[in-house]
Amino acid sequence: MRSLWRCVVALAGGLMPAAGDTMDARTPDDYERQRARMVEEIAALARETGAETGRATLSARVIAAMGKVPRHEFVAAGDRRGAYANRPLSIGLGQTISQPYIVALMTDFMDVKPGDRVLEIGTGSGYQAAVLSELAGTVYTVEIVEPLAREAHERFERLGYRNVVARMGDGYRGWPEHAPFDSIMVTAAPREVPQPLIDQLKPGGRLVVPVGGQASGQSLLLVEKRADGTVTRRHVLAVRFVPLTDKSGKQQ
Repeated sequence: MRSLWRCVVALAGGLMPAAGDTMDARTPDDYERQRARMVEEIAALARETGAETGRATLSARVIAAMGKVPRHEFVAAGDRRGAYANRPLSIGLGQTISQPYIVALMTDFMDVKPGDRVLEIGTGSGYQAAVLSELAGTVYTVEIVEPLAREAHERFERLGYRNVVARMGDGYRGWPEHAPFDSIMVTAAPREVPQPLIDQLKPGGRLVVPVGGQASGQSLLLVEKRADGTVTRRHVLAVRFVPLTDKSGKQQ
């Protein structure tokens, strides 16, 4: 079996506009076709990497959310024609929007149910929060980089994501005023799993977080909290995320 990263490279090219498509993809139909191809690629990659992740088939609800959220609205204008390629894209200020497959996989591991209260750490451009909003009751999202937090808030308003509550702040400490949460996702890598996030997770809840340094390597973890408050941790796969930083820019 090919490794996850070789699969990502192999599949990424298939998401660019095909011959005959409008390269700028300015119309809703163009974007809809690209989203449909993206969803097909996500499903194919899930099958090929199922032995590594334990998720050969992703939830139909997650796939539907990926097919609905307009990813091109969450990237820079110059990147719109490649917005649905299976690769991360820069959103400026040293931050990125994760590749679609990783977004779908992390979302699937959260097992979000209708009505759930979900916390996201690392709003970025807002794409992941938008995907979660299609599945949850309310999504709370925190971003430490002020320009990104401001732009994401404006984007949620413009696109009509009314069940997303966003603020600027240090995500390492979570959002205790709205805890406990049914599930939590971290989209940047701390050195260790933040204890405040474990504390703010409901019994039976799930925390999906990449952990580790960029030099030492990062591991995507699924942390589950039992009814008695104890937690289990499971390695999912090796990943590469931007670090979860404090206001000084130092990894937490």
